Amino acid sequence: MSESHVLIAPVHASASQTAAVDNLVELAGWGANLRSRCKLVEPEVPADLRKYLSERLIARGLGRSYGDPALNEGRLVVGMRKLDRFLDFDESTGVLHCEAGVSLLSIIHKFGPRGFFPMISPGTQYVTIGGCIANDVHGKAHHSQGSFVNCVISMRVLLANGEVVTCSRTELPDLFWASFGGMGLLGIILSAEIKLRRVETAYYKESVIKAASLHELMSAVDETDKDYAYTVATVDVYGRGPGLGRGVLNMGNAAALSDLPADLQKDPLRIAPEAKLRVPFELPELTLNPLTIRAVNAFAQMFQANKKPITHYSAFTYPLDIVHDWYRGYGPRGFTQYQFVIPFQDGHENMRRIFDVMTTSGQMPFLNVLKRMGKQSDGHLSFPTEGYTLAIDFPVRSGTVELTRRLDAMVLEAGGRIYLGKDSYVEPETFRKMYPRLDEWLAIKAKYDPENIFVSDLSRRVGLTPV
Repeated sequence: MSESHVLIAPVHASASQTAAVDNLVELAGWGANLRSRCKLVEPEVPADLRKYLSERLIARGLGRSYGDPALNEGRLVVGMRKLDRFLDFDESTGVLHCEAGVSLLSIIHKFGPRGFFPMISPGTQYVTIGGCIANDVHGKAHHSQGSFVNCVISMRVLLANGEVVTCSRTELPDLFWASFGGMGLLGIILSAEIKLRRVETAYYKESVIKAASLHELMSAVDETDKDYAYTVATVDVYGRGPGLGRGVLNMGNAAALSDLPADLQKDPLRIAPEAKLRVPFELPELTLNPLTIRAVNAFAQMFQANKKPITHYSAFTYPLDIVHDWYRGYGPRGFTQYQFVIPFQDGHENMRRIFDVMTTSGQMPFLNVLKRMGKQSDGHLSFPTEGYTLAIDFPVRSGTVELTRRLDAMVLEAGGRIYLGKDSYVEPETFRKMYPRLDEWLAIKAKYDPENIFVSDLSRRVGLTPV
């Protein structure tokens, strides 16, 4: 990387990091495997946004999409993190109106002590409301609670023609539904009304099952999803033979005050402070090798298998947030997180085949989670659909892209799809086959953004906008 271009860290980037001699900065997604030189602006008031509509642009939150949804090579990226105001809150209903740059972290810190938490959350709290909508994020409870759209009542959107509109399930419903999974390509989300979840405590009751094989693990997931709102399995990527896919299933429900031991009842809504640990720089590539990955994998299995019966939300929902900038641990070439969902029908066998290819590929599969997903929403490009989903990290090395393309073909053959919020390499033809409602979405795009003002590296790569 040349000294005249600065890689903007996905979170906590300082204003000084945006300076570059040619007004371009180097941006990356969370995987840090795809990087683009972009013109970055960070307005502080919504009124400033209209003046940028003469350029091709994409909005960006805290940079937690893994690939290139918030990159725009040689063009404009509008940073939204300073548009982070709370506008209204109704404690009787739990309805919060806030700007799109508000993060889940700030919601938890502001409203958690009052007994309100985000209703739907991914595995990190360092995401904005706008980003949650654009990706239609999901978490450990999709089988019981659905994706982020289920907590959104309405939103205000700045369109390409400069008009600000409100959309909901009854007002401009086509724009509303197309925005979930729409990757920010229909307009700039200014604010949203969302429903928060009322809680008695900031803790979960957690149970653990150890499984000796992938079939046993998936069967445990099948059998427990009706009894637990939150389930997630961690697979041992080094299991072989009969032990292929062995792992640990963690299950939980929100803890009531009466579930807590006496010492925790003294402060049942304790909010975790921000983590102080940070990976200070990109580690040398040699740091991540089969030996270290085996060690970390073994530690992860042990950690998940020995969880306490009462777990704080910070460890239950956001375990990786304990270290800032952990993506740097994958080295200068970064990593790709490959996430897919395949139907329940023949799901055990198809997952076994896919897992066998991943673990014998010569790549270094790393941290992973396996879950069940519930019914699909009406979002045209929303990723979650009924089936089994696996998300797994691959440090980018020679052959990584070829492996993901091979996996894409297997997922497609099984009737599944990949997640654009995590993807870096899917090809347009494959993506089109995975998302049968793509043409409907493109018609809505043409209606609200006929000149393709809103574009990104991802949109050009997968054919959502012209090259």
